[in-house]
Amino acid sequence: MADKKKQSKTYGTNIDFNAFNLRPASSYLDDIKRLKDELTVSLTGFGSTVKPDGAAKPGEAGERPANKTQDTLQTSMDEAKKAADDLLSEMEKKGAALSPSAPKTEAEKSPEKPDLDKLLAELDELVGLEEIKKNVRSLINLAKVRKLREEHDLPTPAMSLHLVFMGNPGTGKTTVARLIAQLYYAIGVLSKGQLVEVDRSGLVAGFVGQTAIKTDEAVKKAIGGVLFIDEAYSLAANTGENDFGREAIETVLKAMEDNRKDLVVIVAGYEDLMEQFISSNPGLASRFNRYFTFDDYNGEELYKIFLSMCEKNKYKLTVEAQEYAKKLFSDLYTNRGPNFGNARDVRNIFENVIGVHADRVAYDPEIDERDLTLVIREDIKKASEM
Repeated sequence: MADKKKQSKTYGTNIDFNAFNLRPASSYLDDIKRLKDELTVSLTGFGSTVKPDGAAKPGEAGERPANKTQDTLQTSMDEAKKAADDLLSEMEKKGAALSPSAPKTEAEKSPEKPDLDKLLAELDELVGLEEIKKNVRSLINLAKVRKLREEHDLPTPAMSLHLVFMGNPGTGKTTVARLIAQLYYAIGVLSKGQLVEVDRSGLVAGFVGQTAIKTDEAVKKAIGGVLFIDEAYSLAANTGENDFGREAIETVLKAMEDNRKDLVVIVAGYEDLMEQFISSNPGLASRFNRYFTFDDYNGEELYKIFLSMCEKNKYKLTVEAQEYAKKLFSDLYTNRGPNFGNARDVRNIFENVIGVHADRVAYDPEIDERDLTLVIREDIKKASEM
């Protein structure tokens, strides 16, 4: 038994848990303390069933005379408890691998703060969205000054950092939400700056009592950052007797209040439906008072998005291909219908283009780097017809 205790000490002292990216070190120490307490209770319960003279009184159910087996078990449990005490003592020493003062694991470390200027430059580089960029900069300035006033113990008027994004699909709402999460983190408004994106399916369950649990799980992941709820209006759509969307709304509202200093919620969806959604609950109307409207990209902007995708993937367009693409995206915008997908449509066309390009050059026995990167007019024409 002594050898086992020695091994336990060595294991607890020498293993570099940080190298394995395990959960926070202090939680392991808490687990061992809890197990030690449970062992103590077990010992107490075990001892209470054995009489000093080794015999149970008549009529006392569940009590048996002590025997050699019980003595051996009692000794083993005593030794196990002592081993746990020794292990706790080793771990609580300064520098022990699992002590509260040990270096933090990767799970405990906060991500490195991003550079504010770089994030703003990334915002400026987005195609179109001029009004959105202006509004984001104004919001960041306001939040930054508010944070500075707090640090100087100056009065800080109540301010909601939660946002409503209104617009059609593919207009950059998720991209801007991710940037805002990082910008809030860079200026110290949020502690982590992650974006957790969900929709109705990520919050609402199909059975009574499960929606609040599911929504809480999403909120916990988002604390320190932004919870981005896409198509949020679907939560308020009553689809029948067992619709739990409104339960999800109430759970999110409570989480916003409980974590108001380290959680931002952004709800997004079509403009008219989002207005109905906000007005469906007084709690929503009081917490969301900033609205960002994302307009559709025009033909020129769609073309620029297409070019950026090509450049990012090292594809080059011939002059004829450029002219064809310009007209293609101009017509796409002019003739857009209710299902117009903005940048999503551009991405679909781009993926079709590289597929057509691959079919054209794959069997060329003399293929070179120029062939692998050059997109011609016919590639785009065929892709647009798919």
